[in-house]
Amino acid sequence: MTVERVQTGVRLEKRLVKVLKALAEHRDMSLGDLIEGIVLHAFEGQEPFSPATLETIGQLKRIYGLELGAADSHRLMEPTEKADDESS
Repeated sequence: MTVERVQTGVRLEKRLVKVLKALAEHRDMSLGDLIEGIVLHAFEGQEPFSPATLETIGQLKRIYGLELGAADSHRLMEPTEKADDESS
């Protein structure tokens, strides 16, 4: 299927990007293709990864020190945000 892609300036947590890039490399695909696949599966309420891929992701998370989980997704803040919140 032919699509039109656009360049975006998305900011993501550093270790998360490392895991995503390593997974994309492991699957011999671009980071953009991997993210598109994850989002399209999520939009349909489907699991984007097989059990074997989830095992690979677990290994990559350990390698890159990524301990974040889904429950953390709405609680992440950058150091400057934390400093601003504490000074209020």
